[in-house]
Amino acid sequence: MPSQAKITAILTAKPGKTAALVELLETMAPRCRAEPGNLRWDIWEDPAQEGRFVLDELYVDDAAIVAHRDTPHFKDYLARIGDLAERTALVLRPKNVTPTSS
Repeated sequence: MPSQAKITAILTAKPGKTAALVELLETMAPRCRAEPGNLRWDIWEDPAQEGRFVLDELYVDDAAIVAHRDTPHFKDYLARIGDLAERTALVLRPKNVTPTSS
């Protein structure tokens, strides 16, 4: 049985780019959530550092991440994000996580 896969991305807006970053992320949210293999796509804001956000994404499996990265909205995001923010993205596999209820 395939395991779920998670992406955690930390985005820190470049000077003067916070509003544009938030607009990009808010535009991405409904599109990513509508993808067949997406289980969640959440934007978190760091109250300790203005302009820092964390994307918390969960997919049914690795194939869903591959499909996500092949969407037009992800390709647009990737083309634009470098101008807006410093980005660190981690693709994670479950090690010891709370089981989801069925």
